[in-house]
Amino acid sequence: MSMQVVLDTGFGSGERFAAARAQGGRLHYIAIAAALPPAAAVDDAQLRAAWPLNVPGFHRVILNDEVTLDLLVGAVDAVLPQIRARVNVFYLSPDVAPACARTLAKLAVQGATLHARAADDALVWALTAAGFVCRIAGDADAHASANDDAHAAAPDIAAVYLGRKPQPAAQSVPVRRAVVIGAGLAGSSAAQRLCARGWQVTLIERHAQPAQEASGNLAGIFMPLLSKDDNLPTRLSRAAYLFALREWRRMGGVGTAFLGADCGVLQLARDDRHAKVQQDALAQWNYPPQYARWADAQEASALIGAPTPHGGWLFAQGGWARPRSLCEAMLAACGARLQRVFHTEALDLLRVDDDWQVRGADGALIAQAPTVVLASGAGADQIAQATELPLAKLRGQVTHLPVDAAAAPPLLPLVVCREAYVTPPSDGIVCAGATYDNDDDPALRASSQQENLARLAKIIPGDAVAALAHTAPLAGRVGFRVAAPDRLPLAGALPDYPNAGRLEFLSDVPRHPGLHCLLGYASRGLIWAPLMAELLVSQLENTPLPLEAALVEALDPGRFLLKQRRRAQ
Repeated sequence: MSMQVVLDTGFGSGERFAAARAQGGRLHYIAIAAALPPAAAVDDAQLRAAWPLNVPGFHRVILNDEVTLDLLVGAVDAVLPQIRARVNVFYLSPDVAPACARTLAKLAVQGATLHARAADDALVWALTAAGFVCRIAGDADAHASANDDAHAAAPDIAAVYLGRKPQPAAQSVPVRRAVVIGAGLAGSSAAQRLCARGWQVTLIERHAQPAQEASGNLAGIFMPLLSKDDNLPTRLSRAAYLFALREWRRMGGVGTAFLGADCGVLQLARDDRHAKVQQDALAQWNYPPQYARWADAQEASALIGAPTPHGGWLFAQGGWARPRSLCEAMLAACGARLQRVFHTEALDLLRVDDDWQVRGADGALIAQAPTVVLASGAGADQIAQATELPLAKLRGQVTHLPVDAAAAPPLLPLVVCREAYVTPPSDGIVCAGATYDNDDDPALRASSQQENLARLAKIIPGDAVAALAHTAPLAGRVGFRVAAPDRLPLAGALPDYPNAGRLEFLSDVPRHPGLHCLLGYASRGLIWAPLMAELLVSQLENTPLPLEAALVEALDPGRFLLKQRRRAQ
């Protein structure tokens, strides 16, 4: 079924969105707003429950498998160039400048309609020059030219895009069959989003159960990043964190659909200087308190039940989740469209005609499909096409502290972190960690446990916590995170290193047809996985992307090959 894509630069109360939704069919509605009203001002109950916080950036709201709303917060002239979509219908507010006309034309499909109320006739001239055939609403001549004297007053414009410039060739509808390799957070999220879009998915996992590698920890932390300059990692974490929270609510909620708690996260300052940095970042962006606020030393001390002299950031909607439980919930949501092939290791990919054949160690065929998504974390280097990706494995040891031990750990009501983290108890265990080691030792070791406990003693000072270094039994888990040099994930088409020549732009990077990856999630897989899966599926389906173009480029797996060749040229 074809999708109607609407771009509205004057979302207002959402009446046009409601009207478009009432027409039925698949709808992708992109709305730009300088600021979002509070959720209480939204009439529609379903939309109100999913309404984003008023923070900058792109907010993808998936209401159901048929209706997606993108709320883009920012100035129109700044947001428009960051949109990657093919638009059927435009609604323009009076504040759209004539200079935006060419950007609108780049987004328009042939025959796209446009409706606007302009401050004067300058927009009519600009739209006409960009390839739109304009008329004044109510004018007898349906194709009046921009030279018509009737344009002298503030016009209501109706236009059709009939540009003569060559447009990108319409991409064919994909064959909705895919193989996903890896059943951790990355692979489970990809399978869930693909199945929701109607794909048949074969999920290959070398273990007997999902989430046995880096996603197998008892507790993962979800929280955003903040910075005064709102850099790329900050913007990505904000979009991903809030998208994950919305998607988890759609599933039934943290602690209901899967194990965890949105109990809050307190990120303590290290010292006075760091406290000033944290406060400056909050003051710069004036975030809603539900997103991030300052907890002074008195409040922070009361929260953790121990003295802390500096205070810190409080993320009220943050918390912890058990990744394995989340993976199982996502895979259960796939239903009959998902085929699990577990306890089977994929080691070889071979392109035959229009399919990828996935084979095991003995050369036997495991599965085949036109599309393959490599989401196997530390195991990705076993696949020949991915061996040149500059990914590093980082050993992480988490310490498990039983609450019924003679020397009990701190029992906290929320997650607390400062160069390490400690969780509230779950199933009788408090988790503290985790180390960042540059070795491949899979065994628990006392030195890593002592490192975790030393950091814990700095977060929660006092004799009882300090004593854990001598009394706590060696217990925990070792996992291997995978990180890129820039600490951003890789989401998109896999670059073809052997066939790369001279490169100037990302668009010049050759790709393996139908081969994609979701890798490099490091320690942020919980919040990155849902949005990265949504980004990849949007790319596969040729539908509007859920992130601004600058972020999409920053996540492109071809970015490292491009940098390598630019340095060499």
